Order: sequence, then structure tokens, then C-alpha cells
Amino acid sequence: MEAAGQSMLERVRATGLLMQAAPVVVLLSGGRDSVCLLDAAVTLAGATAVSALHVHHGLRPEADSEEEHCRRLCESLAVPLVVERLTPAAGGNVQAWARDARYAAGERVATAAGARLAAGHTASDQVETILYRLAASPGRRALLGMPDERGVLMRPLLRAGLTRAETASWCLERGLSWIEDASNTAPRYARSRVRAELVPVLQGLHPAAEANVLRTAELLREEAEVLDLVVDTALAGRDHVALDHLAALPPAVARLVVRRLAEEACGVLCPRAPSRLDDLLALGRGGGRAALDVGEGVRAVSEDGVLRFEATPPLGSLRSNAP
Repeated sequence: MEAAGQSMLERVRATGLLMQAAPVVVLLSGGRDSVCLLDAAVTLAGATAVSALHVHHGLRPEADSEEEHCRRLCESLAVPLVVERLTPAAGGNVQAWARDARYAAGERVATAAGARLAAGHTASDQVETILYRLAASPGRRALLGMPDERGVLMRPLLRAGLTRAETASWCLERGLSWIEDASNTAPRYARSRVRAELVPVLQGLHPAAEANVLRTAELLREEAEVLDLVVDTALAGRDHVALDHLAALPPAVARLVVRRLAEEACGVLCPRAPSRLDDLLALGRGGGRAALDVGEGVRAVSEDGVLRFEATPPLGSLRSNAP
């Protein structure tokens, strides 16, 4: 391996996410990033510890050729390949469905193998994710980006700080071919426009723009740990909060408390709940019991001066109980 490739390998090794003989399942799309990750995993963990998962979403005509490319690559690296074929969901956000289905399949395969799941996201993906979320949703969380490790899932290239240009350089140096996903440049997708239009503009404004975005996210993630402790203190282990106590908190902390309680009640992100703080504080002014829908299938309930959150039953279950 040449000096540049060796340097990148050492950066991935230093993350501690790909260890010798530690079992890992690599999500393999066939693109440069996942090909680079698979090669790095084989080099660092050993081929006998590595397997790959390719998810065939059935969304594009070239999906079959992409699967075949992944098969040839895995054969060349002596890595077993698992292929999951999915049936596209009708309607809705196709990209979101594909992402969720891919991770669900990955976690299932990795858990069954007693392994961790590795995805090939890079620092370039992180920048694009942050910029897109900043445009699409308000709040500090939009700036945190993707975690490099959560549960069974890990992102070694992201933690190592490798960029998309570096993974291409890795593959070229190692003689590894990859495929280009045309949807990554399709202007109908917002993320593609961020990559093709917004990021180049920022690079033109300042050469360190991408590095500054990444550093800002890193600092905010560290600060988020402190804010989590503040919320822990405010709630003291409870799944509810007295409205008087909530009103006495600084508004920024009160919004974080509302977000925590709402999200723990339903198990999903509730970005709109904190913006309803004033409405939530007003719930208890009339006495008795009052409720307010805060979105994402969550309802706030005020009773005897105490605010709690609960998941609202699906519409279908309400209908099934009707006389």
C-alpha cells in the first residue's frame, strides 16, 4: 500500500471500530465509500471476521448489475455476501423507505451473526446531512449530524474523517472498481442538490467551509452531553414534570425537557413539541384535565398541575373500538 493509502488506513485503525478478528457486517452498495470500507474491514479485521450485506431495493433498472458487481467484489476479497431483496413500498417517501429498510435488514443480519454493522458514510456525507437538516428543520439537533456509533451501527470512515475524494483515491490505489449511483446526482432529490449546488458554493466562499461545518457539529455534540445532564437534573428520573417547575425553568431548558418527555413517550423524534411550550404551560391554567396534540403521534396531558406525554393510539385502533 502506498503512503497515502497507508495514512488513510491508519486513520481508520485509530478509530478502534474495526479490530482484528472482531466480527463485522459491512453494508455494501457497491459505491466507492462502501467498497473502501469493505476493503479496510478486511485489512484490519481479517477476511474471516467480515461479511457483506447488499440490499436490492428493486427501485432502479441497474439494481441487478449492482448486485452482480458486489458479488464479484466479495469473491475477490474472499468475503461472504448476503443479499436482501425488497419490494418497494407503494407511495410515500421512497428514499426514506429504502433507508429504513436497509438499516433494518442490516441490524437483523448483524445481530444474527453476533457482529456489528458498518456503514460507509464519510465526512462529506456528514457535511451534506447537516446542511440539509439545517434547511429542513429548526433546532440545535439539526446541526449535530450523524453519530459515528450508535447501538450495533458504526461508521468507521466518518469517525476517521475520510472524505469522498479520499475513498475514491483509496479505491484507485487498491485497484478496486466501484459503481456510481445515478440517484446521487438526480436534481429531484434535495440531498443531491445540496451535494451538487450548495456545497460547491460554500467551498467557493471559504476553503475551510466543510471543515468548519464538521467542527461545529463536533462541538455541539459535546455540548449536547452537558445539556442532557441539565435535563436529567430537571426531571430527576421522572416521566412527568410539574407545570410550575416547568414554568420556572429557563425557556431553553424547558423546551429541552418537553422534547425529552415527548420523545420518550413515543420513541420517535418530536421536533414540533418544544415549539408548543407556551401552549403547554397554558394547559393547566383552567384546572382539571386538559390535553394537546403536539404531533408525531404524541399528546400532552395536564392534570392536577402535572404535565405528562403519551402516545396517541393509531386511527385504526380507535375505529376498531367504536360501537
